[in-house]
Amino acid sequence: MRDVCHRLAENKQVRRTLPGQGRLHIDRKLPFLCLYRRPLRKPDHGTDRLIKGEASYLLASSAPRHKWGISSLVQGVVQTLSNMTGAFLIVEIWSTESPVSIIDPEHGRTAPSFRIFVPYNRIPSETIESLKNALARITVSKNKGEVKTVYTHRPWPERLPPVLTTRDIIKYNCFLIGLEVSPIFRDPDTSEIYPLVLKKMHRGISRAFKQAAYEFSHKRTTVRPANYKSLGRRAVVKAVWEVDQKLAAISNELDFLLVVTPVNIEQSWNKFRSCRFKCEPVFFYRPIPVDPSVLKRKLYEIPFDRIEDPALSLMFHEKLVELEMKLSMLRDRNTRNFFFGSMQLYGEIDDKLAGLAQKILEQISPKSHELSGSKRINARAFAAMAREEIDFYRETAHGMNCQVIIRDDITGLMVSNGNLFIGKRVRIPESRAEALIQHEVGTHVLTYVNGRDQPFQQLYCGLASCDELQEGLAVLSEYLVGGLSPPRLRLLAGRVMAARMLINDATFIETFGELHFHHGFSQRTAYIITSRIFRSGGFTKDSVYLRGLVSLVKYIREGGDLSPLLVGKISIEDVPVIKELQLRKILKPTLLKPRYLDSQQALSRLDDLKNGKNIFNLI
Repeated sequence: MRDVCHRLAENKQVRRTLPGQGRLHIDRKLPFLCLYRRPLRKPDHGTDRLIKGEASYLLASSAPRHKWGISSLVQGVVQTLSNMTGAFLIVEIWSTESPVSIIDPEHGRTAPSFRIFVPYNRIPSETIESLKNALARITVSKNKGEVKTVYTHRPWPERLPPVLTTRDIIKYNCFLIGLEVSPIFRDPDTSEIYPLVLKKMHRGISRAFKQAAYEFSHKRTTVRPANYKSLGRRAVVKAVWEVDQKLAAISNELDFLLVVTPVNIEQSWNKFRSCRFKCEPVFFYRPIPVDPSVLKRKLYEIPFDRIEDPALSLMFHEKLVELEMKLSMLRDRNTRNFFFGSMQLYGEIDDKLAGLAQKILEQISPKSHELSGSKRINARAFAAMAREEIDFYRETAHGMNCQVIIRDDITGLMVSNGNLFIGKRVRIPESRAEALIQHEVGTHVLTYVNGRDQPFQQLYCGLASCDELQEGLAVLSEYLVGGLSPPRLRLLAGRVMAARMLINDATFIETFGELHFHHGFSQRTAYIITSRIFRSGGFTKDSVYLRGLVSLVKYIREGGDLSPLLVGKISIEDVPVIKELQLRKILKPTLLKPRYLDSQQALSRLDDLKNGKNIFNLI
């Protein structure tokens, strides 16, 4: 105990294994402790996991032989930290013996139920109110929970002694709250855990603890956290790095986009044109360099259950699901099942997005053209521009080793693992060149490098569902540098319409015909759009460009900040977690920001979006 108190007095992390399968974790100088005492007379599976991952928690045995040791430890912790912060809060959690029967009559499911035990005196009312409100917002299977407040002389579990004497409670300005939880996360007969319910409860209770501790800190102590999320854990346990490294290793073995993209686009175009667009093209692909089944086995051997932090656990679990889907898609390449996997990965195209795409195609003439007319630059010239842009960022990111590579087996442009691949035959309108540089280098390469600079490798590999935000940011960058042209917006809309036709069981030839004859795309452009959508059995990724732009414009209009979006390859849904990890100082400040954000033109255009500019105002 002496060593624990000494480290706390120096504001150092404490992590100790205790007798009776106990554990103490205190991240730093914090004015609170989450406590759980494991009962002796009955199994209590899962309850301990509700506080694991907190920045300050104690798991202890309730065995009588450990009573004095636990009380002495708690007394030492409270004395040390209360002297540093002015007051201290202990929240003790326990479960009822069986789930409280709060049943949603409509769905027939048990809902979360909590009782907050509050002492008659020394009531931290603002803390209790915050805890109560946060717990009431927890939902499981769409069922909201019930929270009751119970005033008592004993705000701790029945048949257990208090961890502090009344004298010490007053002496160290300590406040005790008890939280009784209905264990709906396990089977009442077998005690088998329901993992998804437990994870949902863990996330909600963790958020409630932090919000209550935030109120307590500001009202009762000298500690002034900037945000309740900053009260999360800063120290990351070894298991997190292990999971991150193993997930990244599997991600790095997949060059997913390259493997699902045909190598004979040009040859197939020539044959398609020679048969007067009446015979479906046959595509060939690179060999798949991995065995999906072997990688799936490795994926499910990763010890995700050892991650205590609920925010990180959710982030990694979602990535696991996405990688599993991608591996299944590789196995199913060139079959109908690949298309079904694509639908799972990229989602449906709703009527609203399809309606917007249709409106764009109707309102922007197919005769619209780029400002530079017929003047175009070749692959070499564009590669030189891209290398110059990368060199600019290298002045800040000295270890940046991204390459620009011209290849004859791809069409167009593609960034993979931080490298920019340029099709040998590309011809880019001069007026679009800078926009595409910012799309590929200023977004895709930049977020890869920023992710590389962070402690979590997932931020450069890409968190789950990152493609929509990545492509939305990339198209936004085109607008901010003045290069989002009418033909470009038509192209994005055409991709959505082609994906919608694929979903509605149209053939390659029918989709090509709709784009060319009905919507006025050139033969070559209609073919490229269609081949991208029909590759590998049906690939709906191209619908995320327009959807991502719409989502991002909405995010900006609602006051969203671009800064957290640039930390790596993330989705908009990840922003709260990213902000929390930044507040907890787990993530570093973002290394690079796009060059265009130093431009007055770009900042002015960004202000226009904040003030309500819509998609049609972007061109």
